[in-house]
Amino acid sequence: MAPEFGGRIGSDWRDSEPCWPPEPAPPPGAPNVVLAVLDDVGYAQLGCYGSDIETPVLDRLAATGVRLANFHTTSLCSPTRACLLTGRNHHRSGMGRVADLPVGFPGYWAKPPRENGYLSEIVRAAGYATYAVGKWHLSPEDETNAAASRATWPLTRGFDRWYGFHGGETHQFAPALFHDNHPVRPPARDGYHLTEDLADRAIEFVGDLRAVDPDKPFFLYLATGACHSPHQPPARWREYYRGRFDLGWDAWRERTHARQHASGLLAPATGLSERPPWVPAWESLSEQDQQVAARFMECFAGFLSHTDEQIGRVLSFLTEIGDIGNTIVVVVSDNGASSEGGVTGSINDVRLTNLDPASNDEMYRRIAEIGGQGTHNNYPWGWTMAGNTPLRRWKREVHEGGVADPCIISWPHGDLEHGAIRHQFTHAVDVLPTLLELAGVQVPARIDGVPQNSVDGISFGYLLPAEGRSAPERHETQYFEMLGSRAIYHQGWKAVTFHPVGPLYDDQDPNAPFADDVWELYHVAEDFSETTDLAGERPELVAELVGLWWREARRNQVLPLDNRALWALVNPKPDRRRPRDSYRYFPGGAPVPESVAVNVRNRSHALIVDVTITDPDPGDGVLLALGSVLGGWSLHVLGGRLRYVHNLYGKECHLVEADAVLGAGDHVVEYEFTKDEGLGGIGVLRCDGVEVGRAPIPRFTPSGFNATGVGLTCGYEWGPAIGPGYLAPFTFGGVIRRAVVQTRGPVVRDPLAELEAILSQQ
Repeated sequence: MAPEFGGRIGSDWRDSEPCWPPEPAPPPGAPNVVLAVLDDVGYAQLGCYGSDIETPVLDRLAATGVRLANFHTTSLCSPTRACLLTGRNHHRSGMGRVADLPVGFPGYWAKPPRENGYLSEIVRAAGYATYAVGKWHLSPEDETNAAASRATWPLTRGFDRWYGFHGGETHQFAPALFHDNHPVRPPARDGYHLTEDLADRAIEFVGDLRAVDPDKPFFLYLATGACHSPHQPPARWREYYRGRFDLGWDAWRERTHARQHASGLLAPATGLSERPPWVPAWESLSEQDQQVAARFMECFAGFLSHTDEQIGRVLSFLTEIGDIGNTIVVVVSDNGASSEGGVTGSINDVRLTNLDPASNDEMYRRIAEIGGQGTHNNYPWGWTMAGNTPLRRWKREVHEGGVADPCIISWPHGDLEHGAIRHQFTHAVDVLPTLLELAGVQVPARIDGVPQNSVDGISFGYLLPAEGRSAPERHETQYFEMLGSRAIYHQGWKAVTFHPVGPLYDDQDPNAPFADDVWELYHVAEDFSETTDLAGERPELVAELVGLWWREARRNQVLPLDNRALWALVNPKPDRRRPRDSYRYFPGGAPVPESVAVNVRNRSHALIVDVTITDPDPGDGVLLALGSVLGGWSLHVLGGRLRYVHNLYGKECHLVEADAVLGAGDHVVEYEFTKDEGLGGIGVLRCDGVEVGRAPIPRFTPSGFNATGVGLTCGYEWGPAIGPGYLAPFTFGGVIRRAVVQTRGPVVRDPLAELEAILSQQ
């Protein structure tokens, strides 16, 4: 709506009076805000929360600010990020799960409504500059491609600039990056690392602002890829912790628990929860398995310390330009430590979805590769348990190990008690109202004409001064739900029930009725680690809390309950695109994410490319490709010869190579894969209709090529290179006149669908 004109308009300038519409102005002295969101960092993994992993930058923030010892999230990344940016409960924002797994109910649409204004939208309307750097993961997967609507992307939700990535994870050395509203390749420089790039961009954005306006406050949302898998630190950090975790997770957990008590982080009565039976004792592992497990943790620790270092670079820049004193810095993690590496750890997570995890022996043989660009590594459950010390369970679940997380608040010029710890209950939805209160900004009744819903969060600004030590708790009630597991916190008590998503580590039936779930009861005001279940002693309180959970669930769009994590894969969101069996791709175009690219997984198909080779250039380079060194396929010319490589999720490569060099001139080259009755098929190369190469593909990728967001490209690869003998981007030196992929048979095998079918019958 155009503002009302406050001047006078006559017949010409002589009898007219100009007037400029007012510009939004922040409150006098409004602080800058940096909200840094770590990924999959557990309660005990920062130095200031008891860890011996070195995080000196965050420890200094804690020493000059306030640590929240009782801060909570949703137990998954997208839902927590929705809470942080909207101040509303995650189901109210349609983010009941991660954005990649939407379900056809309002609490699970994965599209936060405009009525739930983002912090960026609120403060920009109040005169702030707004920047998002890093992980987004708040857009449905089918809207993260270059052809999609940008309605859920950062620039449409109140951010002036964005540099980062969609989805839950990406390769740290060759990330699938976006700049504002379009995909971009990472800078081509030796030693590139994503976290350093994100720090560079954060500094650049703020520097660009200060070059023009020395006073305008800014909101910087800095969301690192760390420490989500793959745990890929730079080489120097991969070696930094060598031997530091050889004592194992049981001893590490005990020592961390002692440090937590010594620091005052935990109430004196807080015990150490028992190691669950599905997590092996460290001493039960073979020496070989201990070496692999320790190496996994060394890479995680290096990844975290490197991230701490890069956050320090951003804060040092703010110090250099004189902004740090009036900058509120909040650092949180989005959920508890991740168990997605499984009991032994993983060197490529996509192998789990293809039902072909690496064996212990293979991981030991490849131990030197862990943490490098050729592995997508994730540590084993034992380190997950340790990372959440002293708490029970982990990410995706609503016991404290999944939902209790670090939160640090620092503001040098603000009224904060330096080095303080607060034990009152707080939640991710409280961050938005807290920052707005400290900045002196109100949630407007409307944003861009859209009326705003009420905020669920309660400011914890009252906890930050010295008198906050004894202040009564204000956030008294909070529900939790994730993938069927539920909990309710109310005035120091917590009722919680675990419902499995599959037969992974519990003996519970994932298909048992939700009404059969057993609720536990903990007085978490005294028993934060949930070690003493009081449900048998207080059944009336359990019933009262369960009733309260149902009221909150109905109010917040939680229903219907659904623990089927793979439901969205076998009952997908409707695809508006018409069915087709021929897909055309264009040289140099944006990567097409695997989720919306042609599906050639384990089915007959053909890659057909019309090319022009100019003499004497052999026209080396990529014609069509999908994926990276972690898995995928590539049709290219190498040494003048046509070649196809199928990379089976980093485990092995299958090559089909031409026996002759392509001559100069126009050619039609083709790779055809014919599915056999087993797990693979035969690959054939043709040039101008004549067969020039043939080889078996003994096992074709059945479910997913890679998990790091690298899509299908034409004329180049994203990288790291899918096959041996060349380096990405390996841009094609000739001319691609037309590139087509044809599917020539049905989808033969989909392990994810098979797994869901098995689970649904149990």
